Amino acid sequence: MHWPVTRECTRVWIPDPDEVWRSAELTKDYKEGDKSLQLRLEDETILEYPIDVQRNQLPFLRNPDILVGENDLTALSYLHEPAVLHNLKVRFLESNHIYTYCGIVLVAINPYEQLPIYGQDVIYTYSGQNMGDMDPHIFAVAEEAYKQMARDEKNQSIIVSGESGAGKTVSAKYAMRYFATVGGSASETNIEEKVLASSPIMEAIGNAKTTRNDNSSRFGKYIQIGFDKRYHIIGANMRTYLLEKSRVVFQADDERNYHIFYQLCAAAGLPEFKELALTSAEDFFYTSQGGDTSIEGVDDAEDFEKTRQAFTLLGVKESHQMSIFKIIASILHLGSVAIQAERDGDSCSISPQDVYLSNFCRLLGVEHSQMEHWLCHRKLVTTSETYVKTMSLQQVINARNALAKHIYAQLFGWIVEHINKALHTSLKQHSFIGVLDIYGFETFEVNSFEQFCINYANEKLQQQFNSHVFKLEQEEYMKEQIPWTLIDFYDNQPCIDLIEAKLGILDLLDEECKVPKGTDQNWAQKLYDRHSSSQHFQKPRMSNTAFIIVHFADKVEYLSDGFLEKNRDTVYEEQINILKASKFPLVADLFHDDKDPVPATTPGKGSSSKISVRSARPPMKVSNKEHKKTVGHQFRTSLSTQQIVKILNLYTPLNEFEERVTVAFIRTIQAQLQERNDPQQLLLDAKHMFPVLFPFNPSSLTMDSIHIPACLNLEFLNEV
Repeated sequence: MHWPVTRECTRVWIPDPDEVWRSAELTKDYKEGDKSLQLRLEDETILEYPIDVQRNQLPFLRNPDILVGENDLTALSYLHEPAVLHNLKVRFLESNHIYTYCGIVLVAINPYEQLPIYGQDVIYTYSGQNMGDMDPHIFAVAEEAYKQMARDEKNQSIIVSGESGAGKTVSAKYAMRYFATVGGSASETNIEEKVLASSPIMEAIGNAKTTRNDNSSRFGKYIQIGFDKRYHIIGANMRTYLLEKSRVVFQADDERNYHIFYQLCAAAGLPEFKELALTSAEDFFYTSQGGDTSIEGVDDAEDFEKTRQAFTLLGVKESHQMSIFKIIASILHLGSVAIQAERDGDSCSISPQDVYLSNFCRLLGVEHSQMEHWLCHRKLVTTSETYVKTMSLQQVINARNALAKHIYAQLFGWIVEHINKALHTSLKQHSFIGVLDIYGFETFEVNSFEQFCINYANEKLQQQFNSHVFKLEQEEYMKEQIPWTLIDFYDNQPCIDLIEAKLGILDLLDEECKVPKGTDQNWAQKLYDRHSSSQHFQKPRMSNTAFIIVHFADKVEYLSDGFLEKNRDTVYEEQINILKASKFPLVADLFHDDKDPVPATTPGKGSSSKISVRSARPPMKVSNKEHKKTVGHQFRTSLSTQQIVKILNLYTPLNEFEERVTVAFIRTIQAQLQERNDPQQLLLDAKHMFPVLFPFNPSSLTMDSIHIPACLNLEFLNEV
């Protein structure tokens, strides 16, 4: 490391176990080859600080006092971890500024309190202003996106990322409120109010209290706000990613299930909800595992009223709202059903008088005896015979939990679909701004499949961040021939490869899920055998079932228990068929799939635990491939080929066209265009450089999966 200043009084940063970094200054000149530095700390303590001569690792230099507190980190002479942290600390503690720029990135510190800096007057203050002319603010970033969309006629995206509890959801809401205010609809449709009304609904069904955050988003969402030629909002569309379904059936200590369950229990005393048969949240297994069911400063009944008002504003009829609440209540009843193990240990039963099961079946409009039977039995189908087999207590509990998760996930998807219908417009969309609010990096005492997926998503986002802040910025400097020392930034591609490459962690997990007697322990052993040499993978000393991944943000130890079960996400078909036969249309619609064949009649309950039924060799059922895909596979697909990363690569370019299309790819397309006698220059025409939207990594994509807006009239590219 080259040190520009080596004289006495030079100020440096040294690591500290308590304060992370401490300031010190040299009391003696440093000469190359010295094995230590003579330092004086701020409390006047004299310290001899050893230097690793072989690696030549010297302490980080401090910035001059005149630069400390700058509102843009890129203005600092030295930009490294202690300088960044110190600058943020000074701005936050001494000037009460929660926002700081880092070039095009806005760094926000969560103050964990409401600040008076988000009113309508503040929005109008930032409207029309340049980003660098105003104090750093989420509204400045939103204005920059709005202005670039209007001025350059380019679609924009804002990425809101950070660790759990950093304030991402609130930041995304403020950005959306900014667009709703400055881009208010010209008509009387009040579409901007509907866009904002989606927030309380999505928070109710998708947010929960964790140990890190009282209102943690347990899903990712990308909201695309559409504008007309005059840049007024005309509609919006939302995509969601990886809802944490396991939270429906399990919560760790001091955590809660999704807010909607507690909101509904808080409103149980209302006359219109008497038929839901709900009581306090403490009375239900699915809402009481975390201990305290309340959140300090939160009134669940009041929030529920806001949720209902938002549903009404989005045009969800009272009857549909009641159907939604019935389904949510039914899940609570299902979780409290008493399952009795028989003496043989291989079978179970549920009392026909179980009040929770009766309420579950009544609220969903399904046959009680059928559900009672198929909660404790499963069907095995061979080419010639069908068996009905009993299940052990643990198998029944797993199947019951899987059913509860599936019901909630289907309802979640239905609500998102209906929000999108309410926000849809028939008007022609001229441009859009996307806001990506995705779960932050997580590490808890016990980390499982959900944290693994969340942290994998954050690795992909970090790669995107690196590409924009370092790689593209530096290439811009080199192109302009500006003197510049290349920053050796952290490349997390090896960690991503460990997870998603061939025979990576996800591949081995899917492989183990296909093995008839595959176990979490066997999978963990395969990981040790295959990846022990990886610098991003470690085996804990005291465990044969856990593994450590060295992520960009931290080392995280994952417990392999439950990975296979969560990845398979098995729901038994017999239970789904009962729900498809519900007398309530909304319930039946939730589980009917166009791809599904017409369900066969569900056989009645038999006296024997193992029934052999001779088959007349019916035609083989068409397999539903989508249903068989593992959760890990679906999530990897959503991250790579069709959703998050593709969206960001397409709509947040710094260097536009050439950054996302390889030369070989252009030549291939041009060759095929020539064969069709189409104009060669189209792909290189300046007007079409950005809208032709080819992805960053074409080798992993087919032409079918590339989204090309219809308004560009480039349908032939799909055919190519």
